[in-house]
Amino acid sequence: MTTEDVSRPATVARDGAWAEWAPSGRSAVPFIVLLVIVANAVGVGTVVLLLVGVDDGSGRSGRTEVLWTAAAYLVLAFPIGTVAGLRRQRATTRWLTDRREPTGTEAAQALRLPLDSALIAASIWFVGAVLTAAVSAVVFPEPLVGLRVGVAVTLGGVVTAGVTYLLTARAARAVTARALAAHPPVGALVLGVRPRLLLTWALTSGVPLLGVVLLFLDPSNPGGPGETAVVFLVVVALLVGGLATLLTARAVGQPLRQLRRAVQRVGRGDYDVDVLVDDAGEIGLLQEGVNTMAAGLAERERLRDLFGRHVGTTVAQQALRTGVSLGGEQRTVAALFVDIAGSTSLVRRTGPEEMVGLLNRFFAVVVDTVEAEGGLVNKFEGDAALCVFGAPTDHPDPAGAALRAARRICAAVAEAGEVDVGVGVACGPVWAGQVGAASRLEYTVIGDPVNEAARLTELAKNHAGRAVASEVTVRGAAPDERAHWRPDRTVTLRGRDEETRTCVRA
Repeated sequence: MTTEDVSRPATVARDGAWAEWAPSGRSAVPFIVLLVIVANAVGVGTVVLLLVGVDDGSGRSGRTEVLWTAAAYLVLAFPIGTVAGLRRQRATTRWLTDRREPTGTEAAQALRLPLDSALIAASIWFVGAVLTAAVSAVVFPEPLVGLRVGVAVTLGGVVTAGVTYLLTARAARAVTARALAAHPPVGALVLGVRPRLLLTWALTSGVPLLGVVLLFLDPSNPGGPGETAVVFLVVVALLVGGLATLLTARAVGQPLRQLRRAVQRVGRGDYDVDVLVDDAGEIGLLQEGVNTMAAGLAERERLRDLFGRHVGTTVAQQALRTGVSLGGEQRTVAALFVDIAGSTSLVRRTGPEEMVGLLNRFFAVVVDTVEAEGGLVNKFEGDAALCVFGAPTDHPDPAGAALRAARRICAAVAEAGEVDVGVGVACGPVWAGQVGAASRLEYTVIGDPVNEAARLTELAKNHAGRAVASEVTVRGAAPDERAHWRPDRTVTLRGRDEETRTCVRA
């Protein structure tokens, strides 16, 4: 990771979907602390407005003493809370400032940043609630006013702590992403989706409704709450509830949109997907799971591609579909054997390195032609290749396809002018399947047509058309393909007792 990557503001999105700005680097923790102070200041302002209306009905108000007590407490509490937050997350600040990856312990500490901030805020508010309640009970003639003040401050603290958690979790996404990048989530959740939704419910419904109920049950105000207090509490509940719902919706909705786009890309066959893991809960596990799935599919596709390149696409697809095992089946196929003429003298003239390049260009022509006709290049044998039509999958016209491929190969090789070849084509029943051992298999075809095609190749090297086929093969092709071939002589091929009637390119 470069210096630029860790010092600039980080975005927490991939695939072109930009999220809101989130601080990273050395500015992250101080910025989040400032955000927590602002959230607490808003909570303090709300509670102060509530306390301004506190009156026990005796005509004597202790509001001044209570407000001065709260102000003095805040002067001490804010700096103490700030120092406590910075000390709690000093390990996070250290690895961010050092521009390095966190250790496992440091990453776990960084993931607790939102929760730590909320707990510190809750602790400060709890102490403040006890202090203001005690002072109110003393300065007001009606001691129950102290209970009323304490409950009001406690509810304000609950709301502030909840909003602090949601704001901090949102602002700390870049820090969370870097911590999870170094140490991906493995199942230990830090406040998952369910606690967040329960927290949102508490901020939007639980605390406001409890506040309204307590206003009417307040023993220090038997006449019931005034209209202003109820309206003010409802307005605050709407504002806080809207903010909490927005933060929770973004925390859940935005990662899901990114995951949806990633899954769509995987569905289209694009496995180059890397979703940013920026959540320490269930969503983070899902993000990591999508990345793992995409990586596994990419590896599987790479193996499929390599497998197909080595054994042929049709053989690979059949193996993936049915599995691999020793054994096979009898099929009627057309075998095409192509061999370079004079390869021994050619390699002496060109040298081995140039010969390899020449062979690759030649075999590229053979592979493209055979696959275009629905055949399989079964194996390469030095400067020769055995091609099969009709195995391992059925072919509607194996003989015609093999003959067309032979003509096209001869034409393409003659046009290139680099090598001279011979092509032999034969047709008949063969055994096709896997041979070898359980740990090392090879798909092959064994039968007389294979041997016959190889022997016809030797004749083809001395024929002007450079392609010779058995008459049986030509008769088995469609009429339009038979028109391109004419009968030739009858020969006894090496290693065979019976005669073979041959055909050559017309």
